[in-house]
Amino acid sequence: MKMKLNSFLFFFIGVFCCHSFLCQTREITNKPTHMKSNFSLAIHGGAGNILNRNLSPEKEEAYRNKMKEALKKGYDMLAKGDSAVNVVEAVIKILEDSPLFNAGKGAVFSHEGRNEMDAAIMNGKTLDAGAVANVRTIKNPISAASMIMRNSNFVLLSGEGAERFAKNNNVEIVDTAYFFDQNRWDEYLKVKDSNSTKLDHDSSTGMVNPTNTIDKFGTVGCVVLDTYGNLASGTSTGGTVNKKYNRIGDSPLIGAGTYANNKTCAVSCTGHGEDFIKIVAAHTVSALMEYKRMKLSTAANEVIFKKLAEIKGRGGLIAIDRQGNISMPFNTSGMFRGFVEANGNMKVFIYKEE
Repeated sequence: MKMKLNSFLFFFIGVFCCHSFLCQTREITNKPTHMKSNFSLAIHGGAGNILNRNLSPEKEEAYRNKMKEALKKGYDMLAKGDSAVNVVEAVIKILEDSPLFNAGKGAVFSHEGRNEMDAAIMNGKTLDAGAVANVRTIKNPISAASMIMRNSNFVLLSGEGAERFAKNNNVEIVDTAYFFDQNRWDEYLKVKDSNSTKLDHDSSTGMVNPTNTIDKFGTVGCVVLDTYGNLASGTSTGGTVNKKYNRIGDSPLIGAGTYANNKTCAVSCTGHGEDFIKIVAAHTVSALMEYKRMKLSTAANEVIFKKLAEIKGRGGLIAIDRQGNISMPFNTSGMFRGFVEANGNMKVFIYKEE
């Protein structure tokens, strides 16, 4: 009797241990099953009158290298299983920290001679979003937008209020002198006494620039599909040269310049912001896919080449869908843009003919 009891006890213990091991194994193996081998991302650095005659070989190489740096950062993060929203923020920070683009460190000057920056980020899984407008002391506006999305009940904060929120949430604050760039200042001085404003990268004369530069530097954006099948988008800008009255463009407006929805796509726009606001450009791409069952490229082309063209708007967008397809249409002579796929295929472009 005692032997039977001991045998039963050992059998029970064995079954319990085996069950526990299987449960633990199931929990461990369940974690990576949510990950997929497919992921991709795309970026833009602004659209406008971008001609290779206005870019020296050295400046062109600088643009291409910076875009590749941003794409590589995003690729490495995605390959390790990081989330789409984290990747969008990290990639855009690289572009904000470069004076090559009209965002963060490279922000242009308003009519009052100030740098006034906007940014937005959106999570396609939850539709949560965060944005800032007309901030002057936040080193990386995209990080402030991300913090609003993650740590508040708000979507869009502006000016001093946004800066207080950022400071209270340990987003890096800098002196306004950090954003001063001599090239941007010289550009501002040329138009400050006029009513002129310029689209990203437009030449002030339309003629060959003897200094082999382009007069305006572009809004930046990023769209991502991560290994969990989630989409995210972000956009950051310094606005337009010589803008007045604390003007706000499309970049920080969810649905206009920035949008992401796991059901359809993630979008970031660049160009003349007022026109993108009028047609709610970013959301319209998503709506065409959801309600008219258009594929990504068809919907993106519809927005840029038809709806934007109908109001004589200029610019472009980047978009990515939940299968990882990428579309980058624009109706200007150029747009800084690039993408990288899960297989490591990376491409960057500047001119229309590429």
